[in-house]
Amino acid sequence: MKNYNQVYVKNSFDAAKIYCKAFGAEITRAFINKNNTAYEHCELSVNGEGFLALAEASNPCDIDIVHTEEAVYNAFEVLSNGGVIIESIHELPWSSCCATVIDKFGVCWWISI
Repeated sequence: MKNYNQVYVKNSFDAAKIYCKAFGAEITRAFINKNNTAYEHCELSVNGEGFLALAEASNPCDIDIVHTEEAVYNAFEVLSNGGVIIESIHELPWSSCCATVIDKFGVCWWISI
């Protein structure tokens, strides 16, 4: 599995369309919120290869994608020390292990397999 970045944006439906047009991408996986107003998670691919994921920004974050559950737990422990836990480690349809933390320097991280 190739890792790629995820960005948090405002107007995620429009952003996905623009990014697809800009990079010759297509939406290959999407989860829309229950109000049908935004993407909770949307994956874009170019020539069948994962390129970018995006989601509606409720709290814009920098991203750190790691490779194993152990790495997620380690990053969570280190980054939450002196920081603020936004979401404890949990599972989502697109990630079996993830969390959101603002570190003591004010950087927001979404940590995921």
